[in-house]
Amino acid sequence: MGKITVTVIKADVGGFVGHSSVHEELLATAREQLAKSPLLVDFHVTHVGDDINLIMTHRQGVDSEEIHKLAWDTFVACTEVAKKLKLYGAGQDLLADAFSGNVKGLGPGIAEMEFFERTSEPIIVFAADKTEPGAWNLPLYKMFADPFNTIGLVIDPKMHEGFKFEVLDLLENKKIIFNTPEDLYDLLVFIGAPGRYCVKSVYTKAGEIAATSSTQRLNLMAGRYIGKDDPVLIVRCQSGLPAVGEALEPFARPHLVSGWMRGSHSGPLMPVSVADATPSRFDGPPRVIALGFQLADGKLIGPQDFFADKAYDRAREMALMIADYMRSLGPFEPHRLHLEEMEYTTLPLVLEKLKDRFVKA
Repeated sequence: MGKITVTVIKADVGGFVGHSSVHEELLATAREQLAKSPLLVDFHVTHVGDDINLIMTHRQGVDSEEIHKLAWDTFVACTEVAKKLKLYGAGQDLLADAFSGNVKGLGPGIAEMEFFERTSEPIIVFAADKTEPGAWNLPLYKMFADPFNTIGLVIDPKMHEGFKFEVLDLLENKKIIFNTPEDLYDLLVFIGAPGRYCVKSVYTKAGEIAATSSTQRLNLMAGRYIGKDDPVLIVRCQSGLPAVGEALEPFARPHLVSGWMRGSHSGPLMPVSVADATPSRFDGPPRVIALGFQLADGKLIGPQDFFADKAYDRAREMALMIADYMRSLGPFEPHRLHLEEMEYTTLPLVLEKLKDRFVKA
């Protein structure tokens, strides 16, 4: 039947209440819009925090103008509902007045991959709120390069040769491919700085796509702070790729990510069920959901809400303890982001106001 394409596109087009969640009318509108399209094989609409996530399967390939326009039109329809309900930040992720052939650069985050569906094709769609694309760096490293997380790297002959990591420099708009385990230490030099260098995709050594993420930075596109990027990630599992449990394991110990309140603080990425993906404390802490699907001729069989599992209770407790400590630091680094990351907040305005009061020391 040819290749199947899995496309995940997200946008914040209005929060309910504040930045906590998505009103059901918006989710219903998104479902109605996608259900009318003859382009899709299947779809699933969900949310994490105030972001709507459109999970779609189709046979139009990646970067399809028709699929991207469908998502754009869906978000525009949802924005109209958000304005009617006077939701906060209605349409904030739509940076353009009109669609121009591709949603990349227009605000919504996108991750998509095309492949031949295997005999059994389990995938996991991860979606995060109150953080940035670099939040996936550590989990992807653990999934595809850390044998203490993924034992398949040691004992599965299909995985033993390692993977290829495509890393983007978000500031210079460049990319580089690292081979693991050969380039492992070089890889870590870069992805350990997630504010600038992000893992875009992971491939097998034979070139088969294994994982891909959204890497759009809203502040870099808009030139101002309008909200954090709230990235999405698609991971294929099993049969020469990480097992489902290996792909989920990195989230059992929450790591610190940038975002949280006003996109200006560091906090723990807490794994939660969709029902608990409603950040409230200091607009957080940052959340991540994991929805598992079996693909069957492009149909999305599922989802399995993985982080609803009680096995992640301790991770949530740890995240809350970390949140307590980080909050105790208030406006001081490292809870508040370092100065380079504050470029799109009020800091430049304060510096401009006080520039004449700075004298030579």
